[in-house]
Amino acid sequence: MIIVHHLEASRSQRILWLLEELGLEYEVKLYKRNPKTKLAPPSLKAVHPLGKSPVITDGDTTVAETGAIIDYIIEKYGEGRLIPPAGSDDRRRYTYWLHYAEGSAMPFLVMKLIFTEMPNQAPFLAKPLLRMIGNKVGESYLDPNIATHIRFWEDSLANSLWFAGPELTGADIMMSFPVEAANARGALRGNFPRVNAFLAAAHARPAYQRALVRGGPYPYA
Repeated sequence: MIIVHHLEASRSQRILWLLEELGLEYEVKLYKRNPKTKLAPPSLKAVHPLGKSPVITDGDTTVAETGAIIDYIIEKYGEGRLIPPAGSDDRRRYTYWLHYAEGSAMPFLVMKLIFTEMPNQAPFLAKPLLRMIGNKVGESYLDPNIATHIRFWEDSLANSLWFAGPELTGADIMMSFPVEAANARGALRGNFPRVNAFLAAAHARPAYQRALVRGGPYPYA
């Protein structure tokens, strides 16, 4: 039995979606965030030394990092599903987007979240200064870079609803979180019809909806 160590409202929601798409049985062990810091609880370190989610245990095997988990599950249980044929152009695109999602897209979005939330966590007198710094960093650095990435997504979806070919793959599941994060920060309000169509199609899938039921409240859906 696969156990998903699932931190509420987090990247690990993608793993639940993947498992639902494949129709696999699994157990969800839910971890609550610290209500003040929003960080994962220390108990996750009993599963993996970094104390981060997602992590899965499958018998004696423990796998961390979303992309590595997706690779593991599709290789072991996918039976050729959710991955393009080896050696194809779609497979190359699949590999690219699987790594790009966390390696290139998420750093700017995480920094945007940090600079947005910083004033809320600061002492009262420091809030105006931190808000000014956050706005400046956003306008001069983060927002332009995020816009460049979203335009890249839009252009990359010119020939298909999905990122790695005509059918949903693990790469799309991986990409769902940066697209959701960008949407939550209001970055998809421009002329990005293909990216918005991708997000709507992902959210409409029955497996995605079942994963929401299993995972609990998820602010990006």
